[in-house]
Amino acid sequence: MTLLPDLNSPPSRRLILGGMLATSLTPVLAQFRVEVTGVGMTQLPIAVTAFRGDEASPQKIGAIVQADLERSGQFRAVDGTGVALDETSRPDVALWRQRRADSLVTGSVSRLADGRYDVRFRLWDVVQGQDLGGQSYAVTTGDLRLAAHRIADVIYEKLTGDKGVFSTRIAYVTKAGSRYNLWVADADGENAQTALASPEPIISPAWSPSGGELAYVSFESRKPVVYVHDVATGKRRLIANFRGSNSAPAWSPDGRSLAVTLSRDGGSQLYTIDARGGEPRRLTQSASIDTEPVYSPDGKSIYFVSDRGGAPQIYRMSPTGGSPERVTFTGGYNISPAISPDGRWLAYISRIGGAFKLQVMELASSTVTSITETSADESPSFAPNGRLIVYATQQQGREALMTTTLDGKIKARLAGQGGDIREPDWGPFQK
Repeated sequence: MTLLPDLNSPPSRRLILGGMLATSLTPVLAQFRVEVTGVGMTQLPIAVTAFRGDEASPQKIGAIVQADLERSGQFRAVDGTGVALDETSRPDVALWRQRRADSLVTGSVSRLADGRYDVRFRLWDVVQGQDLGGQSYAVTTGDLRLAAHRIADVIYEKLTGDKGVFSTRIAYVTKAGSRYNLWVADADGENAQTALASPEPIISPAWSPSGGELAYVSFESRKPVVYVHDVATGKRRLIANFRGSNSAPAWSPDGRSLAVTLSRDGGSQLYTIDARGGEPRRLTQSASIDTEPVYSPDGKSIYFVSDRGGAPQIYRMSPTGGSPERVTFTGGYNISPAISPDGRWLAYISRIGGAFKLQVMELASSTVTSITETSADESPSFAPNGRLIVYATQQQGREALMTTTLDGKIKARLAGQGGDIREPDWGPFQK
């Protein structure tokens, strides 16, 4: 099959044409249902009681915290029902030991006189009987979910030593009828807001390192054109609208430039261009199709897809160009590279017997693991702590967002209501 210059998904979802209406962020009414499946080997048993005041709160803080922790794959929920506790309570640790919990989360949510909400929590080490501390947040109604995600972040970091990603954001594209939307949502898929809406396709969203901007490709000129979009204001700027195709934007780690695929000089080749626009600089010089660039986190390499060997494979080269080195050798069709934040792992999509499946390679050993049982996976993207991957796939005939642990043992489905879901990109930690 011919490798297309703007490929960013399996062929059945890649052939799209179309224009763009930029908008400010608008909430969507449809909510996501999260389903967590699988069991990890070393999950930490944790109980999260309902927060005092949850019943009167627009958001159930305790339930959001528990769902976040379960979705991470690092925690196993212990039943916390039937016990009334808040952050001031001294829990009966013997009871929680009996329930086989290692940790316990308690808290409260209450309305303040100014209309905001006071959200408080406390974390307990049940095994040692120790108070591990807590925090309080005064937030508006619209930030209640964010407060719950931040609580989960604190708990995750306290108990695992890694930063939590629950208060980060994801971007993805949906197609419903003839309408395309670029969404920005919480990391659990909830609280989705539309950043762009258009009757024409939107593809290849990519978060800037600061988390304030999204690069994407639009077809409003009846050909692919690269824009950079300010998420907070809805304003955008044109980056690449050269002759031919302009596609596959990828940010450099310092946010100052983008790698893009252009066909301005004939075939599709890789270029870099200033993040404010300007004249691009060519990186590859081949008679083949070179596309889907992505920088390594340290900025010392660019990974990309090329059919220079006869079929699409993933290669690596210097960010200034030069002779590429082939990275993937397992399978005859490998696309959509994503590099973990620590530079240790490569996630990509491999065509195996006609199915498109998510693979993870340990770069140091070149060991490859297939971590899904689905057959239409696309567009993997690592969480900023490197512990999860978000990707799009099909389940029971429906397109859906999924997250998976790197070993594939625990997956969470973010089941949307808004049509076909594709091309997710996980944003960075909020600065």
